Amino acid sequence: MTVDVGDTDGVRIVSLNRPQRHNAMDDETGAAFSKAFAEAAADNSVKVILLRGEGPSFCSGRDVSQLGQRAGGESDYVFVRASQEHRLAIFDCIKPVIAAVKGHVLGGGLEMALSADIRIASTDLRMAFPEIRYGLMTDTGGSPLTTMLAGPSRAKLMLMTGRAIDAQRALAWGMVDEVVEPDELDETALNLCREIAGNSELSVASIKQIVNENYYGAVHAGVRAELLAQVALFSSPEYLELKKQRQAAKKG
Repeated sequence: MTVDVGDTDGVRIVSLNRPQRHNAMDDETGAAFSKAFAEAAADNSVKVILLRGEGPSFCSGRDVSQLGQRAGGESDYVFVRASQEHRLAIFDCIKPVIAAVKGHVLGGGLEMALSADIRIASTDLRMAFPEIRYGLMTDTGGSPLTTMLAGPSRAKLMLMTGRAIDAQRALAWGMVDEVVEPDELDETALNLCREIAGNSELSVASIKQIVNENYYGAVHAGVRAELLAQVALFSSPEYLELKKQRQAAKKG
């Protein structure tokens, strides 16, 4: 199983389980995660959803071995749009979503974490958007979510350079909310989930909705703008040349 689920005290724990690939998202894992999250969101016994990863990392983003591949034969537009719907499901979920982030949190994995309501990080965290190095950009909310949390200048810095930031800088920039030692991460995140789950479900849902209303339009508009930009970039000479170089390197 590439995604595991478990329940405790009203908390649904959804764990990515490809530790040997730093929980990179291939098609199978992406489908399994989306199914597990949808089931958690629809289950009335679940009060809070905790996202985490097995092994040393939370999620290193799209598995580069499948970058640009469309197994179902769909267009870039359809593929990216579907991925956006899965990401927005986290942001729009009526239930609070907590992410326990560690190790590599890259690309789509970082976008997943930023879609959550609260992020608890371990000291070994490394966050980055490496898409620029492939001639691409974020396409499931990286630009609006980073702008919302860290501000426009810092969003541009991360998106335009692909540089990684560590846990303390992520905390200072508002991209994570607490930093703990690696062996304390799961317990700290789970305790927070239990604390929230013990409060009035209607009050918690109302708070999430009201806070998110301040950013709802900007995030949704930004995600759809990313869709159009990314579809164009998949056909750009720069991306196609870099793709050709990667394929030649694999053969070599």
